[in-house]
Amino acid sequence: METNTENRILGIHHITAIAGNAQRNFNFYKNVLGLRFVKKTVNFDDPYTYHFYFGDEVGTPGTILTFFPWEGITPGRRGTGMATEIGYSVPEGSLDFWLKRFEQHNVIFNKPAEKFGETYLPFLDPDGLKLELIVSKTPDIRKPWETPEVNANVATKGFHNITLTLKDIKGTADVLTDIFGYKLIDQHVNRYRFATDAIPNASIVDLVEAAGERPGQVAGGTVHHVAFRVANDQIQQQFRQKIAEKGFNVTQQIDRNYFYAIYFREPGGVLFEVATDNPGFTADEPLLELGTNLKLPSQYEAHRADIEKRLVQLAD
Repeated sequence: METNTENRILGIHHITAIAGNAQRNFNFYKNVLGLRFVKKTVNFDDPYTYHFYFGDEVGTPGTILTFFPWEGITPGRRGTGMATEIGYSVPEGSLDFWLKRFEQHNVIFNKPAEKFGETYLPFLDPDGLKLELIVSKTPDIRKPWETPEVNANVATKGFHNITLTLKDIKGTADVLTDIFGYKLIDQHVNRYRFATDAIPNASIVDLVEAAGERPGQVAGGTVHHVAFRVANDQIQQQFRQKIAEKGFNVTQQIDRNYFYAIYFREPGGVLFEVATDNPGFTADEPLLELGTNLKLPSQYEAHRADIEKRLVQLAD
């Protein structure tokens, strides 16, 4: 009997990271990686700091990478208790293009390697955030965003996986399997691959067990939190109840304008979010204009003039 995927966790919704210089972050993801700049807004808790969203044409869940660019922030450090690598799915045969492009734009990268039978190209963004371009074994029919320099034959399709590095994976693995419905599908040495069959892409979480490694420090160039996807508010509330019943301190639902969010910290120390598909990024500007206007949460609209004056003006 076919499982109804609607009431399940549908893989990764978005990943949020911390950057330093806003212009540098914008240039890298929009112009070098060729993602669509989907939304220019501000941090809900710090309206004088931008919140950037990058993704595909519409900001489909599973493609959305977001940043808080805090000018002058201390660089963070990868280590245990955090998400350490973001994997993007790219088409077969595209890695030569990316190697040349990274050389041309002075991007720090390592030569392609393989894990779980998939070739990947690891690289760092300008703040030291670690990413990977991965040629997925699973067919990825998602339609990429194209730019004049990055066409559909090579463009990123959205997330392939997220990697968490932990001192001990057991508690985190239990959250993935017992609450989120993931299954352990592969293991190599100390890397354990979990996936959900509720969705074909953006469905993988790798847990790396590194008992002797020192804890990471969440700051510039690191992941702030990982958001998992549900179809709507009702399903989100069902998961909120499950999370609370397992003894986790989970927030009430928070309106993030483009989705509704609940948050909790999983046993390994990583901040997890469960986010809804609704209402999406066209809630406050039309599809063709996504990312072109500064959109503010309603409580800050009265302070727009002051906020605009203090935010860095971005140049394309």
